Amino acid sequence: MKVTSTPGVVRTAPTRPASRAERAGSATETGSARRIEDTVQVLGIPPEEMTERVQHAILSLMQEVENLRHELDRTNRRLREMEDVADTDALLPIPNRRAFVRELSRMISFAERYGTPSTLMFIDLNDMKDINDKYGHEAGDKALFHVARQLVDNVRTTDVIGRLGGDEFGVILAQADEHVGAEKAKALADIITKNPLHLDDNTIAMSLAFGTYTFRSGDEPDDALDKADKAMYENKRGMKGSDNIR
Repeated sequence: MKVTSTPGVVRTAPTRPASRAERAGSATETGSARRIEDTVQVLGIPPEEMTERVQHAILSLMQEVENLRHELDRTNRRLREMEDVADTDALLPIPNRRAFVRELSRMISFAERYGTPSTLMFIDLNDMKDINDKYGHEAGDKALFHVARQLVDNVRTTDVIGRLGGDEFGVILAQADEHVGAEKAKALADIITKNPLHLDDNTIAMSLAFGTYTFRSGDEPDDALDKADKAMYENKRGMKGSDNIR
């Protein structure tokens, strides 16, 4: 600090700017300190023990962990694929009975938790024996596929369709009370009737009998299926020409 001849005025000598080399040295020291700090944080190993051999071991370990993660991902994907196969009907691209009953149980739990009823529709196709006898079992399989496609195309994504066995199907109409469920079930039956199967030069009429049951809290899946099944047989007996329907 230089004192001038003017009383009361103090002048400060200008500070010399740091040279490029000094700035570079400072940056190098800061970078080195950061690298050392980062190194210390690796698995808690102090820098003086971070030899080339230790670094190689750490990299090998990290690679092994990464390989195990990829292998676990592949295994999980494979398990999901196997579950999909186990849950899908052997003939049709819809859930089988096992998967359908599991979804029914889940929907019953949902109804119990939120107090929202849903409706189960039990479907039995009419005259499938006649179709197999007249046109062959391949035509019968195509008739089943045709019905499954009609059902899938005319329900919501929240609804569930499954094949219960043979020519029987189930539909879970989510959050549909007794009135809404019955109306939707009738609409689905009408769609099947109005859309026959066109096979080569043949037009095969399709029809079905159905029953519905609106399940609520406390119901068991098997009981709900049994009640919807009984309602379906009541409907089948009441259909015109039921003596010729099998």
